[in-house]
Amino acid sequence: MHFKIACAFRSFAAMFSFFPYVPVLVLLACSMLSKAQSGLVNSTDSTPANSSGLFSDPIKKDLLLVQFSGVVVSGHNLEPVPFTHIIVKDTHRGTAADVFGYFSFVAKEGDTILFSALGFQPSEFRIPDSLSDKRYSLIQMMQSDTILLKEAVIYPWPSKEDFTRAFLALELPDDDLQRARRNLEREKMHKQSRNLPMDGTENFRHAMQQQQSQLYYAGQAPPNHLLNPLAWASFIEAWKNGDFKKQE
Repeated sequence: MHFKIACAFRSFAAMFSFFPYVPVLVLLACSMLSKAQSGLVNSTDSTPANSSGLFSDPIKKDLLLVQFSGVVVSGHNLEPVPFTHIIVKDTHRGTAADVFGYFSFVAKEGDTILFSALGFQPSEFRIPDSLSDKRYSLIQMMQSDTILLKEAVIYPWPSKEDFTRAFLALELPDDDLQRARRNLEREKMHKQSRNLPMDGTENFRHAMQQQQSQLYYAGQAPPNHLLNPLAWASFIEAWKNGDFKKQE
């Protein structure tokens, strides 16, 4: 009996001796529980909703912008291919080369660039996604695209019957000699000469005659042909001939 009482007393004493450490153990347990909960939340945030991963997107890194520039040349003779259309695949971004085949625009790493020009086969180029610099230069060679078309004969008439009628009703033009004789007829030449202005020789002759008349009557009054019978005779003759009629 005394032994049992002694054991019970020792257990109570041990309990009371351990009592000061209970608050410390409680704090340690709370801190461990909070850390475990925060780690669980972080793991659930980083894990996709679909744990199987069949419909989850792969993790992509941020692609850097690159100043993509270069020259488009022909693979046959290395001459520049002007005004080549350059566009990023599956987008509406791009540019066009200048007259010397030079181009420059901003693209992303990993973009596929499409090149197309009239008379050349389309080609493409993929910008590397592991560049160490923000600039990338390229010399793009284009291969000529030759297409042989079938022979096409174009007739001015829709059928052979129309061609036959047109050929039979054809009026052959005059030869060169007949056209020259017709153009050099006296009446036609006279009519054209009356309507044509004076050339340089005639203008010079007319100016010299006027100057000579002024020098001839220098220092005196020029004659008045109002009472000159010869002048009146030439005037009446020109009037009868119809020289003063309005020319058409």
